[in-house]
Amino acid sequence: MLEETKKKIDDEYLQTEVSKVKDGDLEMVMDNQEAIDKKLNKSGLKKYSELGKLMFGMIKDYKKGAYQQVPWFTIAAIGLTLLYVLNPMDMLPDFLPGVGYVDDFALFTIAIRFIESDLHAYLDWKIDEARQLNS
Repeated sequence: MLEETKKKIDDEYLQTEVSKVKDGDLEMVMDNQEAIDKKLNKSGLKKYSELGKLMFGMIKDYKKGAYQQVPWFTIAAIGLTLLYVLNPMDMLPDFLPGVGYVDDFALFTIAIRFIESDLHAYLDWKIDEARQLNS
């Protein structure tokens, strides 16, 4: 069962689903930030909690026009990943003991592999912004 789930959530799945993300989906992500944060902190995804905060920050800065040096693919991948984490009835329902978060974990891991350099660039930008404010 786990191997089948890993095959379903692969690079192709991410690329296909990211192409379906629309701006309204980002609004849904932002509207559910508290629920997503709570789920990340309570579930087997706790190690992704800080990355989730960084992802929310990137979406916020992108939406308000403060940070535009990021491809739409990255923003859409973040939106898709966070919405998938929010959905309790995804490929493996979250209430299944021991395996409920495997698919969430797999998608998060795959998405990070695709957008890691953009997350680093955003973090560098945030650090530079903070330095400029403190100067």
